[in-house]
Amino acid sequence: MGKVAWGFTCSIDGFIAGHGHDMSWLSASEPNSEGTTESMASKVAVIISGRRGYDAAKAQADERDEMTSEAYGGAWSGTEFILTHRPEELAADASVTAMNCTITEAVERAQQIAGDRDIQIISADIARQALEIDLIDELQVYVAPVFLGDGTRIFDVPGGRRVDWELVEIDESNRRSFGRAYRPRRA
Repeated sequence: MGKVAWGFTCSIDGFIAGHGHDMSWLSASEPNSEGTTESMASKVAVIISGRRGYDAAKAQADERDEMTSEAYGGAWSGTEFILTHRPEELAADASVTAMNCTITEAVERAQQIAGDRDIQIISADIARQALEIDLIDELQVYVAPVFLGDGTRIFDVPGGRRVDWELVEIDESNRRSFGRAYRPRRA
């Protein structure tokens, strides 16, 4: 069975999307070394994302470039679950599976599809929910050399919640973008 990973590129000041889910700032990222994006994409069978990100991507389709218009810059193919309380509104989009369910149910269904490949969560809110019930096996982080000042924070829990991580891998071929993988420290 593959792992449940939460992966993202973030700004130095801790945002994974700019104001209004703007993703144009990703152009400030260091380019990945050759084959990195394709290698990462090949490990992922199912992506779980949220409705706000989905809606923003559709609304910004004409503004987004090749790297931000599709998962892994178009290098990925698989099943994408959009978690939403209104799945019927996405029924016409055959490229996604809209689901009104808990993160546990979504991960269980994704595992049936993924087999030995990974499940990738690309939503901060959905990842937070998964962390609350220990569903995240790995955190995959790249950092773009930019401050955004506003947007979607990596991890936003009013009142705070501490989650400890241990380093499991440094992406040596992409050192300038601080590529790191962590696993949660569990008691």
